[in-house]
Amino acid sequence: MTATKVLISGASVAGPALAYFLRRDGYEVTVVERAPDLRDSGYAVDFRGAAFEVLDEMGILSELREHDTRMSGTLLVDEEGTEIGRLPAEAFAGELEVPKRELTRILHRVTAGDVTYVFDDSISALTERESGITAEFERGATREFDLVFGADGVHSKVRRLAFGSPPGALRHLGLSGAGFSTVNHLGLRRSGILQHGADRAIFLLSTGDADRLTVSLSFSTASPALDRRPRHEQEQAVRAAFAGRGWEVPRLLEAMSEADDFYFSSTCQVHLDHWSAGRVALVGDAGYCAAPTSGMGTSQALIGARTLARALASAGGDHTTAFAAYEEELRPYVAENQATGRETAVTMFGGGAAPADAHTS
Repeated sequence: MTATKVLISGASVAGPALAYFLRRDGYEVTVVERAPDLRDSGYAVDFRGAAFEVLDEMGILSELREHDTRMSGTLLVDEEGTEIGRLPAEAFAGELEVPKRELTRILHRVTAGDVTYVFDDSISALTERESGITAEFERGATREFDLVFGADGVHSKVRRLAFGSPPGALRHLGLSGAGFSTVNHLGLRRSGILQHGADRAIFLLSTGDADRLTVSLSFSTASPALDRRPRHEQEQAVRAAFAGRGWEVPRLLEAMSEADDFYFSSTCQVHLDHWSAGRVALVGDAGYCAAPTSGMGTSQALIGARTLARALASAGGDHTTAFAAYEEELRPYVAENQATGRETAVTMFGGGAAPADAHTS
């Protein structure tokens, strides 16, 4: 019997996790990733609740615990840098926190032996037929698959190709920001410093590498349009938002331009009436991003991948039945996380800026 051929777009968290479970169930899996190699950005991710069951089932929980950042907490300061309070480690780090590069490296290692990874390419078109789906690529040859899964993030190309642009699908929570690393001139050791107000925030932390300081500069924005703009325009927006600020701001802005790991993103949620269309289904942020302010992004991606794989297994490969079961089971969990994401953006940060992807949870 010929194995079911599936294509997964995205090699961050949801994609490799789904690849692991589908390959275990006998599927022939290809993962395509537009980046030229495994992504080394994202800084730190954390895990909560049922995500530990998924990690244990994949056999990687013990290894991930070896990379625990062991954060001690976060110092709250005013605009002059004077201490005004402290937050416990759990406020950002969850039950377990690891550098994202370690998670992606491990997920790739445990799947690369029997999953085909194609880097530096992207899906350019999808054409569904009764018996399968044709995928065209920007660089590679056109191929035939039985199913296609979008695990390619908030600005998912698979979602755009299969669903178009449904009104209200991408909901901006009013925050955008830059993340990067620089020399740890503050001497932080497994700890952080947070300065936040109604419309901007600075989050500095040091995790496993004592010589490096992770920086997040977040500010209020009207839309996520800057996400797709060139780096120099993103930097310009950050400089405008923090113009005239004292404390460490001038030094941080200078370091931003020199950083080779600069990253910019907006805090958004994805809301869709359905997470599947024919032979295409979405998993993780591509289908139901809860925003970094939820603290559940990574856990939700892992749980979503396992839920989808289990639904396919229970339905005997009948994707129509499986996709419906997947949504029915996962939607209440996603709705709760999205509510948390919205509430935290308002309550914890006063409706203003939350740390932008220093922790891409």
